[in-house]
Amino acid sequence: MTGYTLFDTNAGRCGVAWGPRGLRAVQLPEADDGETVAQLTDAVPDARPMEPPASVHDALDQIVALLNGEAGDLSSVELDMTGVPPFHRRVYQLIRTVPPGETITYGEAATLLGSPGAARAVGQAMRRNPFPLVVPCHRVVAAGGKLGGFSANGGLATKVELLALETPSAPTR
Repeated sequence: MTGYTLFDTNAGRCGVAWGPRGLRAVQLPEADDGETVAQLTDAVPDARPMEPPASVHDALDQIVALLNGEAGDLSSVELDMTGVPPFHRRVYQLIRTVPPGETITYGEAATLLGSPGAARAVGQAMRRNPFPLVVPCHRVVAAGGKLGGFSANGGLATKVELLALETPSAPTR
């Protein structure tokens, strides 16, 4: 069964969709609940509103804690990457190892993946990340520590806020 739910955080109402193999999508707050649900169901068309199982409740608790500025580790949250291209899977697995309060550049990620010329491909994977926060794409920055882009609602301002939650000396542009 594939479901979704919305939940309250300090950042607003977020959402997750899940299936038998783990989370299938994480949605940061949109302008309203309807738009948040629309984004989730665009990503996971077969998801229906329902009460999440215990494993998803655990993930929600961890996401809420992170958005409250509490130390947390989402690396154990199970993700269902069915349909995610192989290169993107590798990128997401790598980015999940970047600790809170630290950043990595697109180029560094590409090099660590054995594809030193693939910084733009890493950026595309981040732009299409269906699991923001769990795959902490906000921790990926451009060369020279510039923030680069962020595709979630609020754009770079949201990226700055997420980085600031994790470290008091987060970059501001």
